Amino acid sequence: MEQGAVQLNQGNMSCSICLDLLNNPVTIPCGHSYCMNCIKDFWDGENQRRIHSCPQCRRKFIPRPVLEKNIILAALVEDLKKTGLQAAPADHCYAGPDDVACDVCTGRKIKAVKSCFTCPASYCQNHLQPHYDVPGLKKHKLRDPTKSLLLNICSRHDEVMKIFCRTDQQCICYLCTMDEHKGHETVPAVAERTEKQKELQERRQQIQQRIQDQKKDVKLLQQEVEAINGSADKAVEDSEKIFTDLIRLIQKRSSDVTQQIRSQQETEVSRVKEFQEKLEQEITELKRKDAELEKLLITEDHTQFLQNYPSLSALSESTHSSSINIRPLRYFEDVTSALVGLRETLKNILRDTWTNISLSITEVDVLLSEPKTRARLLKYSKAISLDENTANRRLLLSEGNRKVRRINQQQPYPDHPDRFSDYKQVLSRESLTGCCYWEVEWRGEVDVAVSYKNISRAGESDDCLFGFNNKSWSLYCNINSYTFCHNSIKTPVSGPVSSRIGVYLDHRAGILSFYSVSETMTLLHRVQTTFTQPLYAGVYVYYGTSAEIVNLQ
Repeated sequence: MEQGAVQLNQGNMSCSICLDLLNNPVTIPCGHSYCMNCIKDFWDGENQRRIHSCPQCRRKFIPRPVLEKNIILAALVEDLKKTGLQAAPADHCYAGPDDVACDVCTGRKIKAVKSCFTCPASYCQNHLQPHYDVPGLKKHKLRDPTKSLLLNICSRHDEVMKIFCRTDQQCICYLCTMDEHKGHETVPAVAERTEKQKELQERRQQIQQRIQDQKKDVKLLQQEVEAINGSADKAVEDSEKIFTDLIRLIQKRSSDVTQQIRSQQETEVSRVKEFQEKLEQEITELKRKDAELEKLLITEDHTQFLQNYPSLSALSESTHSSSINIRPLRYFEDVTSALVGLRETLKNILRDTWTNISLSITEVDVLLSEPKTRARLLKYSKAISLDENTANRRLLLSEGNRKVRRINQQQPYPDHPDRFSDYKQVLSRESLTGCCYWEVEWRGEVDVAVSYKNISRAGESDDCLFGFNNKSWSLYCNINSYTFCHNSIKTPVSGPVSSRIGVYLDHRAGILSFYSVSETMTLLHRVQTTFTQPLYAGVYVYYGTSAEIVNLQ
């Protein structure tokens, strides 16, 4: 009795918020008690709505009550602690808001440790014990505690739903199979779960494969960023060096022209000055002779005039030419004209060259866009072989399962669920995700296709034929034309007919492109869609024709 009283007191001394012994207990106006810090934190959380209520009875208080320590309750807690009996840890005691409570406990419920799917109910450790001791209960299926236990009970018959109706795609009990689900396709829920689990495993594998592919793409993009940055830095460095060299060359030519002009200027000025000095000397001499003649002319004595006349020297020839006065004054103007011509020529060259440079810059091809040249496409080339287990029996594979030829005799291929029973077509062994490129060399008449793996295989319905369903895309090729087909919708395709077709797939971006490959690369048709599964390369071969997936490695 004393121990029961202590346990009762211990329960009464626990905070319903932290589920531990009261620490610095306070009592709010409704009479419930809490740790001071616990109720403060609780009210602080409610403060945004300006509502303060009791966590247990939900009574509201306006304004927020002033908290005072409950001295008597604090003393009782201290007495309880002195007895050495501590409150049970919350993890092993009462069920909180997020816990599954025991269905058998009355009053304040203990946390459940197991849920029984046969009963159905959830039990704490004490109330679970009969399931370990009673022979009839030992066969019940125990699981970790779950709040959704009642979801396993049929709302109509109150029976555990152990059956799955495939017709209505829902779980039912055995009584449901006798009335509203009578005649429906039903299987045990565990069998349906096994099958669905396989599908989920396949889906997980697809997701994991996509994760791996995208990790590769991330790595490839990082390499592309590094390559772009490196190439751009090198181009800037080279362009600065080239333009610096051009500037230096122009500056040197400018200096050479200036030096030649000044040198020629000095030579011509020196020659002119030398000629000028001779003329000035000649003028001086002429002035002297003119003075002598004038003196003789004014001599009044005839005898003296005649005696002095023979002593006068004859007038020498002039060293200058009268052409100096009539020659046009053009010196270095021709140099300016030549330089103007050079400037215009350089402008034209720079304009034309700049256009080419700008085009070269804007045509930089990165992974985020579809490659524009075969050299870029070949970077994504993928080794592809044809899967013998999918080949129709009238198709003969050779060249390491890369070449397929249609023949009259059936091949002794073993039975396989993936084999196309009627249509003369075959799929690749490799799945295609990420960015892939391959080429098909064909002769005669073929369909170059891609398809999901779950395309139908048996029979002659459109569900099995490349291009005539929503699971495949096909380009029909013959010696005269092309035709693209998807979901039975045919689209004529124009372009040069070539014996080689290139196929580019960007699975993540949803891009599928077909190219005519010869000396030049011509885009024939592009598809922009969303691919939901990995794709496989496919080929349909008509009578008397063949196709080979080219080894690009």
